[in-house]
Amino acid sequence: MLVPRDFLSYSADGLRALLESWGEPAYRARQIREWAWQRGASDYAEMTNLPAALRERLAAEAPLQRAMVAERRVASDGARKYLLEFADGVRVETVGIPDDKGSGTLSSNDKVPDPLSSPSPPTRLTVCVSSQAGCALGCVFCATGRAGLTRSLGAGEIAEQVRIVAADFERAATNVVVMGQGEPFANYDAVLGALRLLNDPQALGIGARHITVSTSGIISGIERLAEEPEQFRLAVSLHAATQELRDRLMPGLRKQPLDKLRQALANYRERSRRRVSLEYVLLRDVNDHDSDLQALADFARAIGAHINLLPYNDTATDGMAAENAARTQQAADFLRNVGIETTIRRSRGAEIAAACGQLANAS
Repeated sequence: MLVPRDFLSYSADGLRALLESWGEPAYRARQIREWAWQRGASDYAEMTNLPAALRERLAAEAPLQRAMVAERRVASDGARKYLLEFADGVRVETVGIPDDKGSGTLSSNDKVPDPLSSPSPPTRLTVCVSSQAGCALGCVFCATGRAGLTRSLGAGEIAEQVRIVAADFERAATNVVVMGQGEPFANYDAVLGALRLLNDPQALGIGARHITVSTSGIISGIERLAEEPEQFRLAVSLHAATQELRDRLMPGLRKQPLDKLRQALANYRERSRRRVSLEYVLLRDVNDHDSDLQALADFARAIGAHINLLPYNDTATDGMAAENAARTQQAADFLRNVGIETTIRRSRGAEIAAACGQLANAS
């Protein structure tokens, strides 16, 4: 017996292809996207401009089963972490980060504000989404990596995280970062489908330059993204610019050597004309020595990259500790003094285990 494929596994292209195979006109896919993503429909029965027979077939062959919020936690800085459960019981975490403390509660009837009807959202809302349930790479400082991989998410499951967070904050999401659980380029097709749903004015309508995908350094994915027409942004979680140290910190990337990664990023910059950001978690007495920072500067200079220095957020990893504020500032000054544009990123949501590296589907 053929098992129905859930609606949230589909990208816009996938849904369009499904409907075409049924002999439906192309505009039906647009109607469904508007109902699902802009109006937040929870059932095909709500889609009253679709023929009844089509609604019945969709319900049978592509059931619309929304993710459930299993848990919601709010930090004092306004960040919110959500434990979401999909129809098959798989859970992921996603984080909403406002530029103010905001308010609002979530109910099953909340609809996402139409991004097209609000020319300038009153406040910025960034959503950090997961691309996989767990992760197979095993980075030693990351709680997600220690949990292992359960499965990859579908395009709609990734976009669904943004819809839920926007509904809870009662405002449109303005920015999305694919920096949650999982390695995006280990799930490239679904992630790209999700980015296009997020960008689609008939879906969530977020500008491509406000959507960032963060990879740990999967070279094939970087090469593919360089050829995409949209202006999505790219960040690379580097964390070490010498091979021995990177292999120790990020053992799942030993087949993605730094010299080939650097060349892939240089090619990406040349083809796309878009600048790369390098993410670098400062770990006390691990990757914060002057020699480490010089290697980082050399790597960034070779590809014209910007560097984000991130604080280490506690994940109960032996031998890992956060750098103090004074040394972090010294590191930033060192990089700036040798000509590398550098930002010290402020951590949000650490008290509720919602900060970078802490997502582990834990309550």
